[in-house]
Amino acid sequence: MYQLAPNIELLFTEAGDYHDRVRAAAAAGFDAVEMWGPTGVDAPAQPKDIPALKAALEETGTQLTAQLSEPRTQFMIPPWDHSEFYRKLDEGVAIAHELGCPRIVVGSGTGFGGWKRQVQLDKLIEIYQKAIAQIDGSGITLVLEPVNIRVDHPGSLLDRTSEAAYVARGVDSPFFGVLYDIYHSAVEGEDMAAELADAGDLIKYVQLADAPGRGEPGSGSLDWVERLGILRSSGYDGPIGLEYYPTQESGASVALIREVAASA
Repeated sequence: MYQLAPNIELLFTEAGDYHDRVRAAAAAGFDAVEMWGPTGVDAPAQPKDIPALKAALEETGTQLTAQLSEPRTQFMIPPWDHSEFYRKLDEGVAIAHELGCPRIVVGSGTGFGGWKRQVQLDKLIEIYQKAIAQIDGSGITLVLEPVNIRVDHPGSLLDRTSEAAYVARGVDSPFFGVLYDIYHSAVEGEDMAAELADAGDLIKYVQLADAPGRGEPGSGSLDWVERLGILRSSGYDGPIGLEYYPTQESGASVALIREVAASA
């Protein structure tokens, strides 16, 4: 059975503030949640009351499985000044430690149209090698997320799982891997089984939403028994973030994926 982690930016919003959403998720039977940026410097995330959030996590015994780096996707190659990313990375790691979060999600940014794609991917490797060296010994894993450019993130550099895997292989650290988002991959028309077979154990976190629409499982056309079967066959047994925009009340929206995950 997969551990499911509702995204408290999008789910259980009926409960109020973030710490109350943690309590609502726990009351609904979840033992994990995920979130976006902790300090809210990147829209659409909002600032979190870190002490209150920590208290709610500890009170309910809930694991925070992932948070976003801040700034999230501000890389552009050139310019070469990524000092704000590195400065905020230390802050993010400190918050992750306080909240007991083992992963920070990172992105590629928009890249730069005047450079060959291979050069830009290699530059991402350099950026993240430096990041991993900076947080060496922290125990925090950085997971690189490719996102779809067809619907949600036009202009983003990294839209292919295989290229994220290329970057991860180049960084070459047990504390750096790929976030495989089933929704983004489906929108890009990828073959899930082939992508997971290629990426192998570089997949260190998974998120989901249905496609089309990015709603809860069952609101789109993806076969979730098949998708979670492929995921299980790939060897991934970590948590799955529920990062979708619900079209109904949060508790009802998770019903299908909870049922499928229970037997996956």
